[in-house]
Amino acid sequence: MNVSNMYDYEERLFKEGYSLIGGCDEAGRGPLAGPVFAACVILDRNQKIEGLNDSKQLTEKKRNQLYDEIIKKAKSYGIAFVSEQVIDQINIYQASRLAMMNAIKEMAFTPDFVLTDAMPLPDIEAPFLSIIKGDTLSASIAAASILAKVSRDRYMEKLSLDFPEYGFEKHKGYPTKQHVDAIHSHGILPIHRKTYDPIKSMLKKQMAFDFEKE
Repeated sequence: MNVSNMYDYEERLFKEGYSLIGGCDEAGRGPLAGPVFAACVILDRNQKIEGLNDSKQLTEKKRNQLYDEIIKKAKSYGIAFVSEQVIDQINIYQASRLAMMNAIKEMAFTPDFVLTDAMPLPDIEAPFLSIIKGDTLSASIAAASILAKVSRDRYMEKLSLDFPEYGFEKHKGYPTKQHVDAIHSHGILPIHRKTYDPIKSMLKKQMAFDFEKE
């Protein structure tokens, strides 16, 4: 999809009279460890950015390049995260929504319309549109997906310095063989999501074992 098509949703909303169109997306629903991140971005209509797409479709080098360009050219952006403890308390869907709402609160300008990647936001004051696969169809949502993904990846790379045996700098907490093997070898960390398998099953087995010993 070319740059003009990626701005179709935004251009339609500009014609309807909206001027601060925010795109929201999250990163980190699937990992076994760490928080979920979200971002909201209001792009500058006069400074269109080439190459915006779903962050997962881009190389790490391209994501980092676009991250810097988005930060530089956006009218406003906000980035927020919700911890693994809260994810376990309210579930990942609600945590993703909360992260998006918190990202909006971090912005210098409040959007007058919000586009999201398949996430209804009924509690925000602005009107919103939830778009399936929005990060491949809207420049604003794609930009948010890139900010969220890069921010989370960098967060997990810092965590890898504290827990080098888990390899977070490589898999970013996702359930790769390396990560699952590390959990079995070195144990469950406080940053692991306790409601996700195989961690959930491991904890149940441990509880059953402890009960039998009593």
